[in-house]
Amino acid sequence: MQIKKGIILRFGLVYVVVGALAVWILGTALYLQLIEGDRYAEEEQKQNNKDIVIDANRGDILASDLRKLACSVPTYRIHMDMRANGLTDERFNTGIDSLAIQLSRFFGDRSVSYYRNNLKKARAEGRRYYMVHSRRISYTDLKIVKEFPIFRLGANKGGFIPKKYERRKLPFGDLASRTIGSLYAEKDLGGRFGLEMAYNNSLKGINGISNRTRVAGNWVVEEEIEPTDGHDIITTIDIGLQDVAESALLQQLRKHNADHGCAVLMEVSTGAVKAIANLGVTSSGRYIEDYNYAIGEATEPGSTFKLASMIVALEDDVVKLTDSIETGKGYCYFYDRKMTDSHHGGYGTLTVREAFEKSSNVAISKIVFNNYKDNPRRFVDRILSMGLKDPLGIEIKGEGTPLIKYPGEKTWSGTTLPWMSIGYALQQTPLQILAFYNAIANNGKMVKPRFVDGIAHHGEVIQRMKPKVINPSICSLETIEEVHELLVGVVENGTGRNIKNDRYKIAGKTGTAQIAQGSTGYGAVKSYQASFVGYFPAERPLYSCIVVVNGPSNNVYYGNLVAGTVFGKIAERVYAQSYDNPDVKENYVIPVSELQPYAKGGPKEELLTVFDEVGISVNGEELESEWISTQAREHDIQLKSKSFPDGLVPNVRGLGAKDAVNILENMGLKVRISGVGRVKSQSMTAGQAFRRGSVINLKMG
Repeated sequence: MQIKKGIILRFGLVYVVVGALAVWILGTALYLQLIEGDRYAEEEQKQNNKDIVIDANRGDILASDLRKLACSVPTYRIHMDMRANGLTDERFNTGIDSLAIQLSRFFGDRSVSYYRNNLKKARAEGRRYYMVHSRRISYTDLKIVKEFPIFRLGANKGGFIPKKYERRKLPFGDLASRTIGSLYAEKDLGGRFGLEMAYNNSLKGINGISNRTRVAGNWVVEEEIEPTDGHDIITTIDIGLQDVAESALLQQLRKHNADHGCAVLMEVSTGAVKAIANLGVTSSGRYIEDYNYAIGEATEPGSTFKLASMIVALEDDVVKLTDSIETGKGYCYFYDRKMTDSHHGGYGTLTVREAFEKSSNVAISKIVFNNYKDNPRRFVDRILSMGLKDPLGIEIKGEGTPLIKYPGEKTWSGTTLPWMSIGYALQQTPLQILAFYNAIANNGKMVKPRFVDGIAHHGEVIQRMKPKVINPSICSLETIEEVHELLVGVVENGTGRNIKNDRYKIAGKTGTAQIAQGSTGYGAVKSYQASFVGYFPAERPLYSCIVVVNGPSNNVYYGNLVAGTVFGKIAERVYAQSYDNPDVKENYVIPVSELQPYAKGGPKEELLTVFDEVGISVNGEELESEWISTQAREHDIQLKSKSFPDGLVPNVRGLGAKDAVNILENMGLKVRISGVGRVKSQSMTAGQAFRRGSVINLKMG
């Protein structure tokens, strides 16, 4: 009886356990079906469906003549699927020896037995994506490898899997490489800097997708969306001129053992950058394109900024080019700080024209300080009105920030004004300075420097980039003409005479700036920046150019010798390419300014009648002034009051002969005229006292 009860108890326990297990299994099944069913169905779908991304081809970056500056070259790594459905043991064993022989011959780095043993090992392990060799091969080599034993059977029967990689190649080496840019190692991140980054969205294209489903153990393509190739970028770069710019710059950097330098060549009317070279020295003494100095390095420009100071003084009519400035023995003091000229012993008395041509620090700083010390805001506001504190906003990232101090700021002091006038206590990048000088060549219109002419797709241009005007008129045309004469004089008579030639004239300015050494300032260990900026041919400007060399260390650091030489070589090549060619000369068209036509100053009512007759819009009709001067702008002509104080010689520059004589004779002066046109210069300085009956000579031009 006890035995029977024990058996019943054990069987009952088994039934309870089995029943509990059945309930658990049923509950789990219901849970998986009702609660987790969707998730597992999704997982099954993922196992049986696969989306493969089809990479789009990245667009090319092209030179202005459509030659490739950067392009994507396909390379391949060879993989093998050892579990491919069609790769039977018979096929593998029959072809393995021949395949190993071919691989050993092709790659030339391992023995036949090495390849045979590794392929057999991968087969035994059932590897699905075995890398046959780590080396990337070209498309031409891929066609050869595809014919090797086993591989020639294809993906399903031979397990052959070539994996494609895109390698960015620069066919012209380092030419303009910092401007062209490069890509991140991770392809999804795209461009790292330069045009590769700026136009990444256009270049990268749109990837495609191939949707595949597993059917009877094989992957079958269900749907495929083709990739859209990226667009090509047509740059403004001229390969020949780029080569000249880099070669000339490199030669000077080596000659003067300089730290780094840059050179930029730009079309005057369009702002198209035809060449941009940036070279810096490595620890081994080799010069490479390591940084885009032309765009990113904002420094004290030195004497090239004197042009801005002269424009301000001439616009405000506080100085004439024939005025005299006393420079003494080449130094003067502003408060307790000494201003010096580079010329030993000084220049003595100079005219304003001579002061600019000789780049006298003493003369220029005296002009600005004497006329603006009581109201420095007036000077700085004029500088700001020309746009010299605003970044250019170019498409390439990393533009250096211009710095123009303003009276009242913590860093402003009594000596800021005179030092600012000669290019210190402020910062500009080389490209910003070039855009400013380019505006002088472009009749006062400042255009944005640009690096791209258009965007193309499969050889068809789909977008053209137009020049963009930053400032339609940085100053009056009268002042433009005067500073143009000053810039020509620098090369003809002044510090830039070393690049003067007999075939065409260059307008430009030299610059030699001492570089501040961090917190130590301008200490005992001196470092300099040499620069030259200008345009050519001066009589009908087509190109502007700037060259900056930083840290020349062979005791020669002046802008004319170090940077001017590079400028001269670039100008020579451009001239030889464009102007010595008779066909180019004959068909050359001077760019037409979009500004309103120039008008001489004169009686307000007479000028308004003429403007109304020819349909020109004017701004300033409400001025209560009998005599006015004019400033041509893009859409209208700005009128300005022109006053003539009693007892003082008036400024009649820019007036026609009739109006000038009328004014001067009514004031009691006798007038003698030479030449025709409008008044270009007058023998008596405006603002000086005179006696009735005195003779004033007017030179027309």
